[in-house]
Amino acid sequence: MASIQFTLSPTSSIRSSPSFAGSPANPITSQYSSTSTKDLSSCCKLSSRQKNVIKRNGSRNLVSTVRSSLDTAGPTSAVGQVTEVTKDTFWAIVNSAGDKTVVLDMYTQWCGPCKLIAPKYKELSQKYDDVVFLKLDCNQENKPLAKELGIKVVPTFKILKHGKIVKEVTGAKFDNLVIAIEGVRSAS
Repeated sequence: MASIQFTLSPTSSIRSSPSFAGSPANPITSQYSSTSTKDLSSCCKLSSRQKNVIKRNGSRNLVSTVRSSLDTAGPTSAVGQVTEVTKDTFWAIVNSAGDKTVVLDMYTQWCGPCKLIAPKYKELSQKYDDVVFLKLDCNQENKPLAKELGIKVVPTFKILKHGKIVKEVTGAKFDNLVIAIEGVRSAS
């Protein structure tokens, strides 16, 4: 769980930890100070749901750990890289892609052709910043999703748009994969 810890004392300003300003010497600060839970809620505008822990220590400092928006955002993918997905995260990422094209590499750890095309697939993720690149290890844990997506051979590349499979490339056929991605991107 990602969290931000605020420490308040009667003589200091609010300091967050970890520092998002780049260094411990330059933390994010606010010009409020407080000695009570009620004051903490009003100065930081924290709802009771956001407050995770509030403690008082011997020096009258208050420490509150609050959930960040990253905790509730769900799984995400990053532009320019391949994101590993599971049966639990795949649909959430596909649905959050919106209008973007999604390419899924369905592979196994023991597959030779899968290992050969993996570096080229990663290069594609760096080339197309408007496409979400995912990979799914079709192991026993992810078997239900692999079956749902209709995998027959590995590697299989599924290209999705608006949550629906629009193209499929089977085997380690890099040129065919590029043509399929270009075709879906240009049809948008």
